Amino acid sequence: MTELHIIVLAAGQGKRMGGDGPKVLAPLAHQSLLAHVLDTARQLHPATLRIVVGYQAKKVVSAFGHGPYSFVEQAEQRGTGHATRCALDDLEEQSDGTVLVLFGDTPLVRESTMRKVIDAAQHGPAILSAVVEDPTGYGRILRDGDDLLAIVEHKDASPSQRSIREINSGMLAAPRPLLAELLRGLSSDNAQGEYYLTDIIAAAREAGKPCAAVVAENADEILGANDRWQLSQLERVYQRFQARALCEAGALIMDPNRVDVRGSLSVGKRTVIDVGAVFEGTVELADDVTIGPYCVIKDSRLGPGTRVQAHSVLDGVETEGDCDIGPFARLRPGTHMAEKTRVGNFVETKKTRLGRGSKANHLTYLGDTTVGESVNVGAGTITCNYDGVNKHQTQIGSGAFIGSGTQLVAPVKVGENATIGAGSVITRPAPADKLTVSRARQMTIDGWQRPTKKEDS
Repeated sequence: MTELHIIVLAAGQGKRMGGDGPKVLAPLAHQSLLAHVLDTARQLHPATLRIVVGYQAKKVVSAFGHGPYSFVEQAEQRGTGHATRCALDDLEEQSDGTVLVLFGDTPLVRESTMRKVIDAAQHGPAILSAVVEDPTGYGRILRDGDDLLAIVEHKDASPSQRSIREINSGMLAAPRPLLAELLRGLSSDNAQGEYYLTDIIAAAREAGKPCAAVVAENADEILGANDRWQLSQLERVYQRFQARALCEAGALIMDPNRVDVRGSLSVGKRTVIDVGAVFEGTVELADDVTIGPYCVIKDSRLGPGTRVQAHSVLDGVETEGDCDIGPFARLRPGTHMAEKTRVGNFVETKKTRLGRGSKANHLTYLGDTTVGESVNVGAGTITCNYDGVNKHQTQIGSGAFIGSGTQLVAPVKVGENATIGAGSVITRPAPADKLTVSRARQMTIDGWQRPTKKEDS
C-alpha cells in the first residue's frame, strides 16, 4: 500500500463570516471547521499531514499548537492550485505515494468517502463530486458518459454548463509525481487570475491520464459555509449526521432536529434522548439510559438504567446505574452516584459521592461530601464547605437521616444511623445511632403587636 500524504487548504479569509478571523476557525459544534477536517484526516493515518495557512496564519497555528501535522504558509493567496504547490514542494524527495487535498472549511466529508476517492486515484486524479438541487457558486463537472472531462468554475461557466447539477466538492486525490507535474503547468488565465486546482483535470486529460469523479452518497457531506447563515445551516446538517449515527448505535432520538452533540457521545442499547438535549466534551451513556428534555450533559459517564429528568445539568458526573436525577438538578464535577441513588429537583452537588440507596430529593447543596448508603438528606440541607479560603469535607455515615433545613458546617462528621433534627446547625461530630439537635429555644412573646403602616402626615 502506497504512502498517503494529506494537504489541508486553510489559507482563506472568509470575509462574509462577519468576523475578522480566518474562515477555518469558524465554530461548528464547539470545534472549528478545521478541527473537524483534521479529526477525520487523522483517521486515514497519513504519512504526512500539512496545513496550508495564509490569512492570519499565526491565529491558525496558535489554535492548533503542536500535533501530528505541519504548517506551510501561502504568503500570497493566488488560488487553490498555488496553495497546493506550496505544500507539495517539500514532498519532492519523498516516496511517490498518493496525495489527498482537503479543504479546511468543508468539515462533513466522512472517512469512508475519503477512502473511495483515494482508491480511485491510483493512476490519475480523482475528485469528489455531488449532485445537488442548487449548484450555484460551485464548479460544474463536465463528463462524456462515465469519463470525467473537466471542471469549470461557476464564474467561468457558460449558461448551458451552469445548468449542470453535478458539482465539484474541491476534494481531490492524485499520485504525487503526477500531481506535481500537473501543478507546474497550471495557468492563471481565468476570471479571477488565480491558479485553480481543478484545472489539473483538463491537463491530465490532455496528457492521456485517466480522471475519475466519485459521487458522494450524501450530497450534504460536501457542504461548507461562506456566511453566518450558511454556518447555522451547516450546524443542523452536522447534528442530523450525529443523530443518525446515534440511532444506528442503538439510541432513540425523539427529534433529530433538536439534539446537539458538541464533542464525543457514545450510547448503549435502548438509550432514549428527548428534545433539546445538549452533549459536550466526552459523554458515555450505557444501556437503558434516559435523557429528558432540555438537559445539558458534559464530560460524564452514566451507567445502565440512569434516568436524567428535564432541565438538568450534569458536568463531570459518574453514575453506577439505576440512578434518578432531576428535574432541575445541577451536578458538578466530581459527583459520583452509586446504584439506586436519587438527586432531585433544585439539588446541587460538587465533589460528592452518594452511597447506594441514598437520596437528596430537593432544594439541597452537597459540596465536598461523602454520603454513605441509605442516607436521607432532607430538603433545604446545606453543607457549608467553604470558610472563605479553603474547602472542607463533610462525612455522612450510612443510614443517617438529615432533617430538613440543616446546615452542616464542615469539617464535620455525622455517624452511622444518626438523626439530625430539622433546622439544626451542626458544627461538631454527630454521634452514631443518636438524635442530634441544634436549635435556638422557641419563644412566644405575649402582647406583641405587628407593626402597622403609618399614615402620611
